[in-house]
Amino acid sequence: MSDDYRTERDSLGEMQVPAEAYWGAQTQRAVENFPISGITFSRRFVRALGVVKKAAAQANRDLDHLDDETAEAIVEAADEVIAGDHDDQFPVDVFQTGSGTSSNMNANEVIANRAAELLGEEIGDRAVHPNDHVNYGQSSNDVIPTAMHVSALEAVEKDLVPALEALAEALGAKEAEFENVVKTGRTHLQDATPITLGQEFEGYRTQIEKGVARVENTRSHLAELALGGTAVGTGLNTDPDFPELAAEYISEETGIEFREADSHFEAQAAHDAMGEAHGALRTVAGSMNKIANDLRLLASGPRNGLGELEQPENQPGSSIMPGKINPVVAEAVNQVHKQVVGNDAAVAAGASEGQIDLNLYKPVLAHNFLESANLLSNSAEVFAERFVAKLEANEDHCADQVERSMALATALNPAIGYDKASKVAKQALAEDKTVREVAVEEGYLTEEEADEVLDPMAMTRRGILGDD
Repeated sequence: MSDDYRTERDSLGEMQVPAEAYWGAQTQRAVENFPISGITFSRRFVRALGVVKKAAAQANRDLDHLDDETAEAIVEAADEVIAGDHDDQFPVDVFQTGSGTSSNMNANEVIANRAAELLGEEIGDRAVHPNDHVNYGQSSNDVIPTAMHVSALEAVEKDLVPALEALAEALGAKEAEFENVVKTGRTHLQDATPITLGQEFEGYRTQIEKGVARVENTRSHLAELALGGTAVGTGLNTDPDFPELAAEYISEETGIEFREADSHFEAQAAHDAMGEAHGALRTVAGSMNKIANDLRLLASGPRNGLGELEQPENQPGSSIMPGKINPVVAEAVNQVHKQVVGNDAAVAAGASEGQIDLNLYKPVLAHNFLESANLLSNSAEVFAERFVAKLEANEDHCADQVERSMALATALNPAIGYDKASKVAKQALAEDKTVREVAVEEGYLTEEEADEVLDPMAMTRRGILGDD
């Protein structure tokens, strides 16, 4: 054996492990068994594993299942995992055993060996045992779904919701800034009655605010923790007081209120909460995609598009066309949406595939959820700061387009009737005139009546123009 390796043991026998690694034999087997994607669990999930192991040690200490010295060493080692000090010690591929046992044992071995080191013992001598101490009263079948919920809810509360709120605030600022900019509304991508640019941004702001509410509505189910169910949900080999006490410690560590699952059998055999929560992420991604597409259209041009918005010049848009500027940030948001939709398909499929007493898609559920939450959080922040906040209205162009719109004829309906209004619109289009010009020339309205009935700003408010 090279000095670069040490010998560790598990129930299958000896394994050669890198000498400086904190992981042990089971982790090494997983590294060799699953060279599949090269993708390992994210910081959020590794942190959650540390949170769960710390809380378990604290609860087992309080319940006299761990002596104080061993428990405190485990807590200190888990704190280091929580802080990210040992992220390089979690090498297991996401695509592994469906229960996530390899990642649970990875956490157990790293924390056990580091705890032993803290106690002045040798790494690998099992002075702190990965199963008997770090994993006491637990099973991969309840640890991994607990870490899934902890990491998912932390990602939602600490990253996604603040990012979405910042985006809603940026959209709201533009709503106020553009409240008096009258423009042509569009339905079916055809000219429709006038609307203010501010009203369109009101719609965008509301979409994101409702998205926040949709995400927050999933909190109660994500707050349920499977910990304490052990292998099949019965809680065999677990102190009856352990689940509630551990949940209290997890809540204390995260600042988020977690609780014991309503049914441990449901919490381990099915992951409907993850499917529900990711569905909310997919909806938010769709909202952001719609907004990004609209802003790209409104800023299209600058001379041969809609040109109602002036987009920020974030970077050159072409390697061959000088001066071209593209809506690159909005396009990134569009691409995030497509990735989240793909992730949602994986989550929905995985969440529906539990067999009997265990869902075997835990790693892929956790990975895809956290990737989506991270992508949405980052893209919402960038979208708000580097695109939405820098948009400007082309007010003169908006006003000119409104005046030329055939849809102004809609306001003629109460004054001269639908048939005559339709005739005016068709004539205006055929003769390249405005609706106002034709309505006055044909004697349907006087100049004064036309000013009142065909007031674009008045058309953006509910009511019947010219009705006293």
